[in-house]
Amino acid sequence: MRDVTREQIHLYLDNALTEAEASRIEQAIRASSELKQLLRSILAERDRGEHSVGAIWRRGHLSCPSREQLGAYLLRALDDDLFDYIRFHLETIQCPYCLANLDDLRSQQIEPQPKIKSRRQRIFESSVGLIKPPAPRR
Repeated sequence: MRDVTREQIHLYLDNALTEAEASRIEQAIRASSELKQLLRSILAERDRGEHSVGAIWRRGHLSCPSREQLGAYLLRALDDDLFDYIRFHLETIQCPYCLANLDDLRSQQIEPQPKIKSRRQRIFESSVGLIKPPAPRR
């Protein structure tokens, strides 16, 4: 039990660990009756409504940037301080909530070439006849 802390179990329950760390914690819990009891205790606390600052912070993702900020991060359209904070949050903290949001935003940026061509064709076809040629110069 010494290698798994109460805080790590909270992080495990909040899906706030890397896959490798979450797997290690899960295996330790499965192998230890003490950790299983600690897990039950933590789950009971949560069911009663744990109201510690840490619990509220985790549940509310209060240190996480907004989805709009993550989009601006991808576009490198942030001031240096905020950009550095978000990079730290993603690369060092490795917040799974924000990494999932970032992956989703990236997937929306990548559009297959046929879809792009199809969209351009629809726009062109819908605007035929609406654009008049320039008037001759006098």
